[in-house]
Parts: sequence; C-alpha cells; structure tokens
Amino acid sequence: MSNLVRLRSALANNGFSAALVSSPTNVFWLTGFTGSFGYVVVTAFDAVFLTDSRYTIQAQEQVSDIEIRSFATPKTGVQALGEIFADLGILELGFESVRTTYAQFLGWDEKFEKVSLKPLGDIVENLRMIKSEAEVAKIKRSCELTDACFSHLIRMIQPGISEHEIQLEMEFFIRRQGGHMAFEPIVVSGPNSARPHGKATEKQLALGEFVTMDFGAKLDGYCADMTRTVVVGKADDRTREVYNQVLKAQLASIEMMKAGVVAETVDAKAREVFDEIGLAKHFGHGLGHGLGILVHDTGRLGVGSKTILEPGQVWTVEPGVYLEGWGGCRIEDNVVVTETGVINLTGSTKELLELPLA
Repeated sequence: MSNLVRLRSALANNGFSAALVSSPTNVFWLTGFTGSFGYVVVTAFDAVFLTDSRYTIQAQEQVSDIEIRSFATPKTGVQALGEIFADLGILELGFESVRTTYAQFLGWDEKFEKVSLKPLGDIVENLRMIKSEAEVAKIKRSCELTDACFSHLIRMIQPGISEHEIQLEMEFFIRRQGGHMAFEPIVVSGPNSARPHGKATEKQLALGEFVTMDFGAKLDGYCADMTRTVVVGKADDRTREVYNQVLKAQLASIEMMKAGVVAETVDAKAREVFDEIGLAKHFGHGLGHGLGILVHDTGRLGVGSKTILEPGQVWTVEPGVYLEGWGGCRIEDNVVVTETGVINLTGSTKELLELPLA
C-alpha cells in the first residue's frame, strides 16, 4: 500500500475530506521530493504536488503518480495553493498543526477566505512510524555504512589522537562512501564522556579512558543512529563493571521488545537493571526514540510513553550511564519491531573493545 493510499484512509477515518502536507519531511515521505519547497494537496480522489520554478525539473524527476504544478514570480505560493483549492472544490482543509507555525496559520487563515482550516494533529507522523519493507531496507543500508565506519574508526583509536580528529575521519569516511551525516556526531572521551551530547574537542585520548562515539549515516533519505563506547588501553575493574551493566541493560530491554509492549515498560527494564548496582540515578535520558527520515523521529521509549510497539516501527535502544568527573558509557542499536521480537539492524560488535587491539 502506497503512503498516499495510507494517508487517504487515515484522513477518511478521522473525518477529513482534504489535507495540505507542508513539512519537508512529510512531503518527502509522500512523494520522494528532496527540495526545500513543496506542498502536497490530498483529497479522496486527487493529489497535487506544488513547488516553485527553482524545482520544476527536480520535481519531474522525483515525483510520480501525482499531478505536478509549479509557479514563478510574481505569483506567490499562497496564490498557487488557492488556485488548487478552487480547482478541487476544497472548502474544508486539514493542515499540519504539529509542524505549522502560528504565524503561518494566521497567514493562511487570512488568505484562504473560502477554506475552513482544521488541525490534523499528528496523523501523518503516526503513519510514518510504521515503516514499509522498502523503508526498513533503506535504514538497514544506512546502518551498514555506519557499521563500516565504526570498523574503520577503531583502527585509529590510540593515545594522543584527539576527539576532533576522530570526528573528522568519521565524516570523511561516510561522505566518501556517498552518504551524509544523519546528525552532528558526538565523540567524547574521559571526563567528557559524562556529557551525553558533548561535542568533540581537541582533547587527546588517554590510557584507561572511555571513548563514546554516537553517529549515523544517512542514505536515500533515511537515517542510522549508533553509539559505541570503547576503552583506550586496558579497562580497570570499575570501567568494566559500568560497561557490562550498560550492555546488560540494553540486551534486557531489546529482549522484551515486541508488538503489543508499552514503550515505557521497555525503558523501565533498563532502569531496573541499572538499579542492581546503584546506577539508575546516572541514567538521565530516555531509552530511545523513533528512527526514520528524521534521526529523532516520531515516538519515544521513555518514562510515561504509552506508545504501543507495532510491527514496522524502528527504534533506537540506547541506555547510558554518566558519572560526572569520571566518564560515561552508552551503547545504541537500531531495531525494527516484529510480532515476536525485533530485528537488530546494527551489526557492530558490543564486546568491550580495549584499543588498540593487540
């Protein structure tokens, strides 16, 4: 079933006769269009893609099975949309209230005098949570490139190398393979690794320290998001204890994931494992989030999340422990939910690596 058919069904089920899709993420999901300006007007029987003259050729290459229209100065996008609404006889229109700014709404409400605007809420975002086989395959390709990058990076982990050098090599590798960075990567070591979202610095790696690398490739519009923590030189007993407990928490969480499970209970499992040795208070973020076109896509595995796991959802699972002044450790995989469990799309080893390898 195409995404357009899925959207039409959801609109009908929620009482909408027409909708305007305006966010670039959702426009891409519907059409495959990667430009920065585009709208899709959807009704029960019609669909029109609108862009401006900068993207006329690109739209013809990327958008199929939907009528394409473009406009040029002096006509404005609001005028072009108004013409589409009139042509399709639209009097009531759902708009992406989750993504639309208040100023944009006010402008539309003023200009589209004959059209009543109704908020769609998160209808489109909820549809995007369930990935098709083709979407999962694209995420897997991004995961495979991310895995290859990690295999490349561990060869350069040694005392004296800076966090910044590792980050640069990470970006060079992924771009050399035709990918993009899914987000600004994190490379932190020693005390810096106690910062879950710390930025790479000129700090040089030192013996006995954790090095946490959180990064992901993006191919064909879909993201990967992996974290691995390694040790420079030999791990002492405390380092090994913390690492093993993070890994235990991650494995226990992944093991309980399957269709029908409530998201907050998966997060609770990780906290339960950390509590075994008094580390739960050092796990301050959620266990994971949805993954897809956006690296932080719809859905979260966290305290209070009532989301029900369903087949086709793709999640990150990333427990971590952060001890200020000492360091931190996080391990993150990307998994797709099935009826009976999950398929792990991330292939990099989770064995505690003491680098450089002998």
